[in-house]
Amino acid sequence: MKRVFVYETLTGGGAPELSGSTDAGLLAMGRSMRDAVAADLLAARVYDVSVASAEAHAPAQPGATPRTPVPAGATQVAPQPGEAATAFVARLADSHHHVWVIAPETGGLLAQLHRGVDPARWLGCDGAAITLASAKRATSMRLAEAGLTTPLAFEHDAEITRWVVKPDDGAGAIDTQVHASLEAAMQDWSARSRAGSPMAIEPWVEGPALSLSLLCRDGRAELLSVNRQRVEVVDAGRVAYRGVDVNVLPLHPARNRKRGAAPNALALRAFAQRVVQAMPGLRGYVGVDLVWHAQRGPVAIEVNPRVTCAYVGLSRALGRNLADEIVAGARPP
Repeated sequence: MKRVFVYETLTGGGAPELSGSTDAGLLAMGRSMRDAVAADLLAARVYDVSVASAEAHAPAQPGATPRTPVPAGATQVAPQPGEAATAFVARLADSHHHVWVIAPETGGLLAQLHRGVDPARWLGCDGAAITLASAKRATSMRLAEAGLTTPLAFEHDAEITRWVVKPDDGAGAIDTQVHASLEAAMQDWSARSRAGSPMAIEPWVEGPALSLSLLCRDGRAELLSVNRQRVEVVDAGRVAYRGVDVNVLPLHPARNRKRGAAPNALALRAFAQRVVQAMPGLRGYVGVDLVWHAQRGPVAIEVNPRVTCAYVGLSRALGRNLADEIVAGARPP
């Protein structure tokens, strides 16, 4: 029976800047992704699943989010006292056939964890793809060079009235700010860049915020679902992520042939394939964030080389075990 180790940074321990986060929303998202992957693996009944959870060892704090155990049937593992995330994941990798890491690109964390694991054991994108996807500006430039529409195409567009500043290696909507003018955005970008944070600045493209769930293998992408991202601009420009609605658009061409201002699956399927061709090394589950522009169609915002919140409940919605398919499609260790 193959042994699979599942590690998620917010709940798994070893990353002090992330583990034990006081943001209940982020912690819940991390736990839900971890548990969705583990539950799928356990449901296949052919894997011995270990799940990292440092929560059970930490003392409860007043008002803290209630801690939950790992999914029933999984073995709970935790880092040793003072053990860094990279060392913990590398150590557990040696005793498992496969390692499935759910981590943000922020600060190069996902790339660092990848470097500590034998590539044959790693379930997911390769190091080059992770590094590229960890830099939003570089990703936009690569996709634009491949002929895909990105916010770069709107930099001199008269219709642009708002600009967004965000961490170049960030995840989700964290520390993302929309400004009503380029001048204000430049001031924000300059101030935060001087503080030592790599920042990206780009036009705010108007349109429905969507994400694609992809299953990638051998340079090809299967579009699993089109998801609606609930993103709001609040508090004088702060961008807030309110969750995701999974599988909101029928993918069957017979029910989705109409082209025009509304998103359509034919265009999104072709768009997904071009993204994967432009970024060799995308493997397993990959998320792509985009905006559907009324005239230009899909506009690529970022590529997530890992499990995203849209994975939660997706296997059930599709009637297939995605985690089992990803492990089965991985090269043997």
